[in-house]
Amino acid sequence: MRFGRRGFCKAWQGQIKDAGYRLTIPRQVILDVLANNTGHLSAEDIYLKVHKIYPQIGLTTIYRTLDLLVSVGVVLKSDFGDGRARFEIKIKDKTHHHHLICTKCSRVIDYTDFIDKELKLLAETKKGLSEKFDFEITGHLIQFYGVCKDCRS
Repeated sequence: MRFGRRGFCKAWQGQIKDAGYRLTIPRQVILDVLANNTGHLSAEDIYLKVHKIYPQIGLTTIYRTLDLLVSVGVVLKSDFGDGRARFEIKIKDKTHHHHLICTKCSRVIDYTDFIDKELKLLAETKKGLSEKFDFEITGHLIQFYGVCKDCRS
């Protein structure tokens, strides 16, 4: 069984270990599923894929593991307005991206256009908010909602 993209398992293991946890087989399998999928998977999607590889895993373990992986910063959790959390692996060399979400078909489009301009604006906003509210900002999430071209046709 392979775990994740080459070299990333060690980075994940270090990050998980630094947070005081072990990289167990269920955690490795969940990370592998996330690392080898390009979409935004729900916990149920992840369960179905992991269960094929590691049949003894339960849905409760998936939820608990995802919460842990999000809390240690290995996995990103997003809410696209459909009532289901979606997860994707956080890879340090992965291009920073934001999301376009179709409110009709729930399609999610990752985009990287304008990121440099957005990050510059966000850095100024982050600095201003941090100073004004004495708040340490550790991340952000930008999502635009609308209707995709297929649904408009």
